[in-house]
Amino acid sequence: MHFISEELEDYVAKHSQPEPALLAKLNKETHQKILQPRMLSGHFQGRVLSMISKLVQPLHILEIGTYTGYATLCLAEGLQEKGIIDTLDNNEELFDFQRSFFDASLFGTQIKQHLGNALEIIPNLNKTYDLVFIDADKENYSNYFNLIVPMMNKGGIVLSDNVLWSGKILEEVKPNDKSTKALLEFNKMVNEDPRVETVLLPIRDGLTVSRVL
Repeated sequence: MHFISEELEDYVAKHSQPEPALLAKLNKETHQKILQPRMLSGHFQGRVLSMISKLVQPLHILEIGTYTGYATLCLAEGLQEKGIIDTLDNNEELFDFQRSFFDASLFGTQIKQHLGNALEIIPNLNKTYDLVFIDADKENYSNYFNLIVPMMNKGGIVLSDNVLWSGKILEEVKPNDKSTKALLEFNKMVNEDPRVETVLLPIRDGLTVSRVL
């Protein structure tokens, strides 16, 4: 579902910062070699993630859901010199693909991959975060959010992707559609959570920005 016309989306992308060459290569190879390439953040959203990260200037970033690492590299652009991004995924088959691009970037030594169940990994990370990006299984968005908010520094930013879910959040929810139901509950919960202030941006498939109070 396009929330704005494809022509307008194209104009927006052309009048935003260009896609770095390594990310363009990653974009291309994801579409050529990997299933479900639509999951990739892509040029425009990637530049939004990069800009937010540069504004925050985080020491520690947590990414829940790596996929092929496009968003990881965009977020890493804003890291402090000694900053680290912990990126979590449960797909072992993509691990080496991700690593090849991480090591080809300027941020290879700053990107730490974690393989497994995020709900089990996160409590053992033992650090506080300045920026978090949630882009994993939708059924656990609320669980991820509630797990990481106490681990955030004051003023830290939580980004939650795909919160408009191709417009399904406006449609009648089918009985077996657990993802849409979970996102509806998540969107309501985050907007009413007194620990954060939140704005939902209609960027790509919806990006929620929550600032920890």
